[in-house]
Amino acid sequence: MQSICRQTSIQFPIGISSIKRFVATAALMSAALAGAQEPDAMIEWPYVGSEPTHTKYSAAEELSVASVGELEIVWQWEPNEMPFEEYGTQPGPFQTTPIMVGNILYLSTMYTRVVALDADTGAELWTFDPKVYEGGSKGVGPRGFKHRGIAWWSDGDGARIFLNSRDRLYAIDAATGEPEAGFGESGSVVLTEGHGRPVTRREFDQTSPPVVFDDLVIVGSRIPDRVQRKFDPPGTVQAFDARTGERRWVFFTIPQSSDDFGADTWENESWRYTGHANVWGLLSLDAERGLLYVPTSTPSSDYWGGRRVGANLFAESLVCLDARTGERRWHFQTVHHGVWDYDLAAAPNLVTTTVDGREIDAVAQVSKQGFTYVFNRVTGEPVWPIEERAVNTTTDVPGEVLYPTQPFPTKPPPFSRQGVSLEDANDLTPAIHALAVEEMQRFRLGPLFTPPSLQGTLQRPGASGGANWGGAAFDPETGLLYVRTSEDADTNQVCVNAGDDPEVDVEYSNNCPYGASLIMYREADGLGAAPTPESRLGPIPLIKPPYAHLVAIDLNAGEIAWKVPFGEGAPAVREHPLLRGVELPERLGTRGNSGPMVTKGGLVFLGGGDPYLYAFDKATGDEIWRGATPFRTNANPMTYRTRSGRQFVVIATGRGSDASLVAFARPE
Repeated sequence: MQSICRQTSIQFPIGISSIKRFVATAALMSAALAGAQEPDAMIEWPYVGSEPTHTKYSAAEELSVASVGELEIVWQWEPNEMPFEEYGTQPGPFQTTPIMVGNILYLSTMYTRVVALDADTGAELWTFDPKVYEGGSKGVGPRGFKHRGIAWWSDGDGARIFLNSRDRLYAIDAATGEPEAGFGESGSVVLTEGHGRPVTRREFDQTSPPVVFDDLVIVGSRIPDRVQRKFDPPGTVQAFDARTGERRWVFFTIPQSSDDFGADTWENESWRYTGHANVWGLLSLDAERGLLYVPTSTPSSDYWGGRRVGANLFAESLVCLDARTGERRWHFQTVHHGVWDYDLAAAPNLVTTTVDGREIDAVAQVSKQGFTYVFNRVTGEPVWPIEERAVNTTTDVPGEVLYPTQPFPTKPPPFSRQGVSLEDANDLTPAIHALAVEEMQRFRLGPLFTPPSLQGTLQRPGASGGANWGGAAFDPETGLLYVRTSEDADTNQVCVNAGDDPEVDVEYSNNCPYGASLIMYREADGLGAAPTPESRLGPIPLIKPPYAHLVAIDLNAGEIAWKVPFGEGAPAVREHPLLRGVELPERLGTRGNSGPMVTKGGLVFLGGGDPYLYAFDKATGDEIWRGATPFRTNANPMTYRTRSGRQFVVIATGRGSDASLVAFARPE
């Protein structure tokens, strides 16, 4: 039995003692000194995406196709976060990706505490707690609190950790974990001021880390999708002075005056009262050029656009901003008048490709609909043509006016399956196939961008994608972009709004039996009566497996290099009574939102949806290894090499009180 060094935190420390501050400071100084003495030993991971360009690539190569099988768990750290009955709050999935600077790991927890750990041992150095749970759960969502990372900044004299938590941005001393008194008010600034419309804490949240550029710290916004009313807040990108907390600039994702660019894409001046078009995903930065790349989401409401007719800029767009001023340089809208919840959730990957003998500094944006949009990152010109094609606009939803065309990249090909027909019905057994066909015939079927309906539309990719916030990883050695895709279909139904929720005043919503992603399941043996909001297949998907893939896209050629099934599939599917005695594929596919990373050692690491961390040969897609984790993996993995020369792979697992940060390495 392998030994595990288990590091357990004290829950919610109020402060840091003088002794702890001394130990933490000494550890940081020791790490900095050792790094200076051995400059080639340490390979850091200083950003959530490895670099501000979000390549999610590491030059560490101790772990290779030959040696990855030796990995074992060498330490764990547990957040130990529990529900608070008095506040009505609960921790959700543990989705953080730590950063590593100076042999110290920094990470955020579900309740957005910030923690510093020794990168070799997982020993806790300090903890900062903003106590967001005391504000209740309004605006957080039914799955509980979650957060995906923090940012590190240094001016040469000291270092700060920036945390955007709910409605505040905190600056924290990287050596001690104490708030920086000179930043804003006692170490934090409010993010909800100056939005043009009133916005409260229950309407504002943050899940993705900030971006740091020169002396600016830049954050996006997340207005919960359940807020669907006139004059709900618009999405924003805000930049603050990293020293003082003064707001330097703000960019609104929805025009705020008739003179603003894009106002003419909102008929009847609907920009005046429409909100969202959030920037809840991860931002990317070309620091050399000072260019910021911003992926945006759907405007409200997600599935009915009857009172926001038009293309609706800058919703569901990739927007390039001047990072110093917030001024728009260029944009591309990937969905016009979105009613499918096809947010751009993934961080744009800033890459260098060679296309037809010409080297191009490009930005590649993977999407929920399964496309990869590739642009010259300076000019915004598509690397390969993107065609506006006519799509089905027939709708039975009153007031809806769908956009007549949507953009389709000619290269690369889609990395996810798109659209649904009866030919896609699950065929694991003849009985399952018959039931799947019967269930599918209840819904409207069709290709990508088939509109939502009163009947209910089967939509593929579903509202989670395709690709989601986990995004893609880029290998600069080969020009391959790696992305994990979920392949199941969702239901997308709109219905007359019940009118019992003061935060939902649209005439039509998806709060109905077959609302988007809301189809209810029950365990059953396949026998059933008349159609109900429940599926007689239980958790078995209506469409054929596999339900997830790992895909390698050649960004030099604009082609799919390889595509392999990912994950063994949900236990509830494999163990279902209808599948007893059936020989199933080894990899049914495990759906999920997390993404991969790639290393110089020839490996792609990925965890998502089941209790394993996987390693694949980056050249072929062959699964080389998988290691069991204590809980399901929900996050993007990261890797680093400490000053000792040892390479670690770290991933967050679990949710709620059953969560653990896990570190793998070869035995010493």
